[in-house]
Amino acid sequence: MGRLFSLIVIAGLAYGGLYLAYGMALKQDVAQALDDMGLTTVDVDGVGFDLLAPLGTEANVTADVHYRGAAASIDLTAHGHPLFSEEVRLELGGLQALRLSIGGGQ
Repeated sequence: MGRLFSLIVIAGLAYGGLYLAYGMALKQDVAQALDDMGLTTVDVDGVGFDLLAPLGTEANVTADVHYRGAAASIDLTAHGHPLFSEEVRLELGGLQALRLSIGGGQ
């Protein structure tokens, strides 16, 4: 019983590490894609994806971006694995939410 529990804990820690590394690599890929489009001043705040996304080569991603007083959530589809594929292709699915701050500083 102790070995099974140890195996479960080790597998959970390994998957947790994979999940975090996947998120960081995906965030960098989204930022790079925005830079390639000439949107160098748009910052990526974070990315959201399914719990099982690191196990496949295609994932639906939600990226939170901001530019000065405007923030938006955009839907993307990632083709390829950010950690294990040579090339990751991101397709814009659409704008999910747009938030504007008027007179609130930066």
